[in-house]
Amino acid sequence: MMTSKEIREKFLKYFESKGHTRVASSSLVPQNDPTLLFTNAGMNQFKDVFLGLESLPYSRAASCQKCVRAGGKHNDLESVGKTARHHTFFEMLGNFSFGDYFKKEAIQYAWEFLTEVLKLPKEKLWVSIYENDEEAFKLWQAYVPAERIVRMGEKDNFWSMGDTGPCGPCSEIYIDRGEEHRCNAEECALGKCDCDRWRELWNLVFMQYNRDEQGNLTPLPKPSIDTGMGLERITTVMQNVYSNYDTDLLRPLISFVEDMSGKKYDEGEEGLPFRVIADHSRAITFLISDGVLPGNEGRSYVLRRILRRAARYGKELDLNEPFLYKIVPQVVKLMKDTYPELEKSLEYVQKVVKAEEERFHETLNDGLKILYEGIDKLSNAGKSQIPGDMAFLLYDTYGFPIDLTKDIAEEKGMTVDTKTFEQLMDQQRKQAKAARKETYKIDALYDLLADLPPTDFVGYDSYESNSKVQLILKDREVVKTCNDQSAEVILVLDKTPFYAESGGQVGDTGIIENEDFLFEVAGTHKTPDGKFYHVGKILKGNINIDDLVSAKVDIDKRLSTARHHSATHLLHKALKEVLGEHVNQAGSLVDEHRLRFDFSHFAALTPEEIRMVEEKVNSAILNNLPVNINWTTLQEAKTQGAVALFGEKYHDRVRVVSIGDYSKELCGGTHVNSSSEIGLFKIISESSIGAGIRRIEAVCGKNLMDFLYDTLDSLNKVAALLKASPHEVTQKVSELLEKYKLQEQEIESLKQHAINYEVDEILKVKESINGINVISAKTQAKTIDDLRKMSDVLRQKIKSGIIVLGSICDDKTMFVAAVTDDLVKKGYHAGNIVKSVAQIAGGSGGGRPNFAQAGGKIPAKLDEALASVSKLIV
Repeated sequence: MMTSKEIREKFLKYFESKGHTRVASSSLVPQNDPTLLFTNAGMNQFKDVFLGLESLPYSRAASCQKCVRAGGKHNDLESVGKTARHHTFFEMLGNFSFGDYFKKEAIQYAWEFLTEVLKLPKEKLWVSIYENDEEAFKLWQAYVPAERIVRMGEKDNFWSMGDTGPCGPCSEIYIDRGEEHRCNAEECALGKCDCDRWRELWNLVFMQYNRDEQGNLTPLPKPSIDTGMGLERITTVMQNVYSNYDTDLLRPLISFVEDMSGKKYDEGEEGLPFRVIADHSRAITFLISDGVLPGNEGRSYVLRRILRRAARYGKELDLNEPFLYKIVPQVVKLMKDTYPELEKSLEYVQKVVKAEEERFHETLNDGLKILYEGIDKLSNAGKSQIPGDMAFLLYDTYGFPIDLTKDIAEEKGMTVDTKTFEQLMDQQRKQAKAARKETYKIDALYDLLADLPPTDFVGYDSYESNSKVQLILKDREVVKTCNDQSAEVILVLDKTPFYAESGGQVGDTGIIENEDFLFEVAGTHKTPDGKFYHVGKILKGNINIDDLVSAKVDIDKRLSTARHHSATHLLHKALKEVLGEHVNQAGSLVDEHRLRFDFSHFAALTPEEIRMVEEKVNSAILNNLPVNINWTTLQEAKTQGAVALFGEKYHDRVRVVSIGDYSKELCGGTHVNSSSEIGLFKIISESSIGAGIRRIEAVCGKNLMDFLYDTLDSLNKVAALLKASPHEVTQKVSELLEKYKLQEQEIESLKQHAINYEVDEILKVKESINGINVISAKTQAKTIDDLRKMSDVLRQKIKSGIIVLGSICDDKTMFVAAVTDDLVKKGYHAGNIVKSVAQIAGGSGGGRPNFAQAGGKIPAKLDEALASVSKLIV
């Protein structure tokens, strides 16, 4: 039996023998592509190459790409575990041609690999093509008889990158698994049904057209190839098993869950929890390893859903305590040879998973409480349907799948308003889609710059350049000349000293001018293929295409930004030394005022740890370490120990910034010449921005001086108010707080005495109705909390009875009702009582059988409302 590892390696070696460069899998987090939640295909990392925005030193590539489909357009989440072939995480084998070979070779290579390398029986292979692709039909006839070539429409066999851009027909290769796998359809045939008899193996995309906004197709000057074959599916075929879950990629994980739960796996419906957990544990491990953390938005929210879905299915196996984190090492064990980064992040991933599992158990309990209380209220009101907005709240806030809400509702003899729920879900999807549309505006700008050559950036060596204007955009429209001082104007020059925003560093500002013209640069940006554009406004004069101009960077801002950027590198290294090697950058912002650094760590830094980090950074600054910059290959840089940062996309040739022997990182930003130019470094805040992610803000240089002056001014003002010296402030504040605490205790004691006195007076109005002690009284309480305290004391004193108290505060009425446990058993319900009482005062309320509260809008009706209590006791 061929292992999945052997299949993966045979694929890559085969295409290397055909002149392809083996390319490592990119991160599951797409780089510089806001239109994608996750990497979901092998071509994602080559998107800019296919779009003509990036060039590579090779024209043929092969890869095994890790992918996730669990959000956005490609979302297999709810199907996972229910079918034999859907997954959240999977591996995509692919070969690519960037204007090199086309259909003939793509078809030849695919056929040769399947039939000669994997030795699949030729007579079992079928092919689908786009219905109008005669070229593909003729090419396939050299390998497959015409009756096994099926024509399909645009929906199935025409691929496009988006609404516009590169697109083309595709051809899919299937294997016929035999009559024993056929469905019950009258005509079980490829293209007629979607059953497990016809297993799709490989999709060959022939990118040969460009689609414009009107839908017109024009041939691409250099047609390309993009193919994808799911490793899980081909492994199922090669290992002669029915389901992907029976392969060596997933079956070991199912076996581990069997051992952990003490239950046996069933290939049918009963085995659903095993399959979900096995699949989801892979997605969880890889996503967290690639820097995604559970959260409430975007890809973080999808990860949270995956993790919680797996945890929920664990409950069906009586795994009621955190367990997913125990599976993570099993995933790493299976995949570490192919993805060695997993082993390095194992401990970190386990901590994140365990923390999220613990959080989910708390959230689940909170959600269950809300759901059960909601069901009680609805039942008491005689309603039998859970509103759609409640189901949506549980789904959106507490991670409750709608199926779980339905199951609990059914147990209580209720239904769920799924129509409203779906409307709210649809509304949420539309909002997300609208947000995604914003990302396409920048693509439109890139299109306007498409025909320009890359900009010559001279800003590493100079703050000025003599340049020529290549393009003028006025309010995002191309013009040949412009003098409009009210419009947003974009200038593109042939060369520029302005650094473009990237890598967390803000873009340069400054001026572009000549004798007749002055332009203020408010920001500098660049396209993925290196075209710099300067955004700003005209201050005077007129600018024309081909004008010669002088471009001048704001030097003070550049130098201050460089100080903060170099300090960021030192901070990153210091954090690793103080906290551990698990610390990795998760985001940054560097400008002339400060630096902001996000990093992976589980706990708030202690004052001692912050001091140690500051001391290490300042020590490196005071040691006047030289800052050296050199260009090398990506592989050589990694060999030298340079840190590659999460979220950055690197080309084969990279820039390495070294600060003495202390720090070495891949970085395209601007830096000081020696560490002493940073001046001094101070952390001004440290906080959490999500599970397992901390944020540090810091300042250095002149900005630190300004911060210290402001801080000392504030300290001196506080000292003056306290009539103390700055050194005595801490002691004086401590004394004040202690005095305040004692006074608070005295106030609480006096309030309790007042409550006790009022309780004694209220007890005098106790009456017996139908043998039940009943207290209904107006009080002087000013808060609902005081009313609750009074009811607690009264309940203890009368042992058995019903208590309803009311008061007026801020022209509104407040009520509480309490029922002792013996009367609750007889059917008396505090929530129902207080609701009826409050209605008389123009209000509403409710709560538990033993305690409830309510409010009213008509203070004048308070006495009447309280008088109604006796009528409610029957």
